Amino acid sequence: MRETDLSLYCGVTDFSLLRREMVERQVVRRGVRDPRVLAALRKVPRHEFVPEDFRHHAYEDRPLPIGQGQTISQPYMVAAMTEALLGPGPVSVGSVLEVGTGSGYQAAVLAELAARVHTVEIVPELSARARRTLARLGYRNVRLHTANGRVGWPVSAPYDRVMVTAGAETMPYRLVEQLGDGGRIVVPVGRGPTQSLVLGVKRGGRLVQRRLFDCVFVPFVRGREGPAGG
Repeated sequence: MRETDLSLYCGVTDFSLLRREMVERQVVRRGVRDPRVLAALRKVPRHEFVPEDFRHHAYEDRPLPIGQGQTISQPYMVAAMTEALLGPGPVSVGSVLEVGTGSGYQAAVLAELAARVHTVEIVPELSARARRTLARLGYRNVRLHTANGRVGWPVSAPYDRVMVTAGAETMPYRLVEQLGDGGRIVVPVGRGPTQSLVLGVKRGGRLVQRRLFDCVFVPFVRGREGPAGG
């Protein structure tokens, strides 16, 4: 009997063990190699960001509902997007803008890798819950804003990195404007049920774009003009 099976058999859920296995089986085996990203995923307790009824599924490789019609992204997607966002370079980055706080899990992963994280969420209930979870876990370098995600958070721009955790029909250039030169943006782009994850690198005021792979994200919240995810 494997160690994980034994812990569950004895009625004790060893979340730290499940987290390590999640990284090895769902992330490393699928090609994510950045040691910074892997360390962050091993550290951040994903089960703290999902509703109590779904905690026993927290380390499975699938999105989970978090209320308000939104989901927490699957671990592999969080890892792949974060690796693309970081790119080669120093151990950590300065400032990051995340559009779509959702559960707060992606913000916590980013907080392990950046000096400052600004995260914007349009749904007040999700923003308030994420704020409580991040505060309880001791994340002091995350600033949460309940606002229109389509316009980002320009007051704190420019950012070194921008991540969008909801599907956009086209590249959100209002967010690109808040990206500093040499910065990177990762966003799902597409008009259908399936989007393309696009990496953009800003160079001399121009955005050089590259399609990474297909993905499926909850779209920007229509009528309220903002995304929710992460």
